[in-house]
Amino acid sequence: MSDFTPPRPSPQEGSVFTFYILHFSFAFHIVIFQAIAGQARNDRLPSCVLCLVSDYLCLIIFLAQVSAIAQTCGKEGKIDKKIVSLPTNILNMIFEQTFKNIDDILHKDAGCGSELDYVEQTSWILFLKYLDDLEKDRSIAAELTGKPYTPIIDKEYQWNVWAMPKKKKAGSELVELDHHKAMNGDDLTDFVNNKLFPYLKKFKTNAESADTIEYKIGEIFSELKNRLQSGYNLREVITLIDSLRFRTHAEKHEMSHLYEAKIKNMGNAGRNGGEYYTPRPLITTIVKVVNPKIGYKIYDGACGSAGFLCEAFNYLKTSKSLSAKESEILQKKSFYGKEKKSLAYIIGIMNMILHGIEAPNIIHTNTLAENIADIQEKDRYDVVLANPPFGGKERAEVQQNFPVKTGETASLFLQHFIKILKAGGKAGVVIKNTFLSNTDNATVAIRKQLLENCNLHTVLDLPGGTFTGAGVKTVVLFFEKGRPTQKTWFYQLNLDRNLGKTNPLNENDLADFVEKQKTFADSENSWTIDVKDIDQNTFDLSVKNPNKKEEATLRSPQKILDEIKALDNESVEILKIIEELI
Repeated sequence: MSDFTPPRPSPQEGSVFTFYILHFSFAFHIVIFQAIAGQARNDRLPSCVLCLVSDYLCLIIFLAQVSAIAQTCGKEGKIDKKIVSLPTNILNMIFEQTFKNIDDILHKDAGCGSELDYVEQTSWILFLKYLDDLEKDRSIAAELTGKPYTPIIDKEYQWNVWAMPKKKKAGSELVELDHHKAMNGDDLTDFVNNKLFPYLKKFKTNAESADTIEYKIGEIFSELKNRLQSGYNLREVITLIDSLRFRTHAEKHEMSHLYEAKIKNMGNAGRNGGEYYTPRPLITTIVKVVNPKIGYKIYDGACGSAGFLCEAFNYLKTSKSLSAKESEILQKKSFYGKEKKSLAYIIGIMNMILHGIEAPNIIHTNTLAENIADIQEKDRYDVVLANPPFGGKERAEVQQNFPVKTGETASLFLQHFIKILKAGGKAGVVIKNTFLSNTDNATVAIRKQLLENCNLHTVLDLPGGTFTGAGVKTVVLFFEKGRPTQKTWFYQLNLDRNLGKTNPLNENDLADFVEKQKTFADSENSWTIDVKDIDQNTFDLSVKNPNKKEEATLRSPQKILDEIKALDNESVEILKIIEELI
């Protein structure tokens, strides 16, 4: 026999090994769970089957956590928090599969006919679950400081009363859905439609101010309705969403990413993709170039799903170690948005909440209905980040709010953004590339206004396909208000592939632009123009890239035909030689 004794892992190594073996087990079992869940929906298995499997999975998680804690506690009882938390890939898998199962249920419901409906209905239920977790966190925080806590929601309308009433299992500390108290079928839809929604709508009028979570509750439930016609489908969706948590940073982070993926899918499925979703790599790049600072007021007057505001929040949150005062500034006094459409407004609020902003400063209004002559200094912002809708047409009465009257929505928004910026304020705005060259009176006048009142220092020319389904080419205008433009640096994003749904824009595509923009360096894809050299009547900015290598001159059709004939003659000669050999 060999005397070899295998080395024993240290207690910490052993705990890591044990914990991840358990996570592997969890990952395996979640697949089983999803298969059973799908079977339950298709074959109408009793809902208790789902509950039993769900409880079994909860037990696995519980054992994994206990194992990690027990084995990583030293003599002083210290715990390695990195080991205790679920790995990101496991969280992602759980959340992603849950969203998929919810979509499957909504697809079967007569009241939900599109991806837009799926996101809307998921959003209001998700919001109420988030609110329940927020209340729990606030209650614990109050208890730790010895202060009383008054819940936002009255008891009858709290999640654990109407949505998921639970009881302890016999002879166990684990809990399960209390089927005697839980509503289902028509009882559930009647309660939601006739009691819950009317109750939540009242928060808007009773809230102290618009920057509170109470006001947002009222706004959200004033703008939408429950579209699920089957109370049994609603019960299944609620049960699935109850399995999601919003308690840790990792959980919120993963949830926000998956929610944005749903918004992206909705944009791809809808008629106006860019209306709901601007590609995140492009947003990230625009924020980097504009480079906002903590204390700046950041604004998007056509915020849609609030992608720019969320990314600006992430950018500032990770820019430095924040003090308590700076964190409060980011939460309450930094990000402002306006949105005209109800669904986009709801999604924008939900997206910001999932990214960590408790009471987003987004207003449901038509930005263009405001007369820009009424904008005062107190109304202005330090930064504008926006992708206003392009291709829309505005009514004559709306056009009266602007000095340059045009039906083109994006042109009206650009006038609004220039006006609402503070002196020295910075902007990054996406707009159709035809804005650079159109010769109609309105576009020429707005180009002149932009060049005379702002320093248009950078133009990023994007390739077709950047916006899925939009069908137009776009540019990004980077400008600072307060002094006229003297020189403008252009960058033409030339990629070696076609962009599309399965091959989207990524951050690496934009890395060269970000680097060269710092010094306005010339290259094969970038160049600088002097504004005094452009046509002073049209202010046409569609300058051809002078640094791009000239492509080979195309041959004339006659030369191509002559070459084809010569090749044909050669082929005939070769065939004759082959025939002689045969």
